[in-house]
Amino acid sequence: MLRAIRRFRDKRTQKKGVWAHLFEKYDGDEVVSLDLETTSLDVDKASILSIGAVRICGKRVKTSDRLEISLKPPANLTAESIKIHKIRAKDLAEGIELRDALEQVLGFIGNRPILGYYVNYDIRVLSKFLRQEFGFDLPNKAIELSHVYHDIIKWKHVGGDVDLRFDTIAAKLDMPIIQRHTALGDAITVALMYVRLKHGDSPSVTS
Repeated sequence: MLRAIRRFRDKRTQKKGVWAHLFEKYDGDEVVSLDLETTSLDVDKASILSIGAVRICGKRVKTSDRLEISLKPPANLTAESIKIHKIRAKDLAEGIELRDALEQVLGFIGNRPILGYYVNYDIRVLSKFLRQEFGFDLPNKAIELSHVYHDIIKWKHVGGDVDLRFDTIAAKLDMPIIQRHTALGDAITVALMYVRLKHGDSPSVTS
């Protein structure tokens, strides 16, 4: 409800701005798979290190139509955070400024739905910086991969919890994990899993 209210206010504020089209209803058939690598899993503390995205059109993951961005190393890039994402300051030597990165992301995504694994985290982190730089939250519809997976297999699963871990979903779908814990690699892997779920045979739930 709070997100809907903020979106309504943002749409009204942006209606004559350069980003007004982001708030229009999307009537195409593409989805954007998005992933961020950040310094923390706490939205309030997180800085963005890299962003990966790829477009999906029907049954096709358009790997040639992708976005891969590295940002300049933030001040809170510590040894502890490097243990999580394996990205060092020297890996970001050619990184771009945050505002430029956000503009590229908005240009690539447009008003298409955004797909991801724990996608609400990525949207919240992007929204934090979008509000800081441009005065609005990311308004796009979100599609959570684990929810799609759960909804498709729940009728097969008798008793117990459904394992929604990233590696488990990939294994059940017989999908390779591409460059795990890189933004573009995770975005492509999620896109492939989504297409398999939506257009392929439903996965087995046997252990």
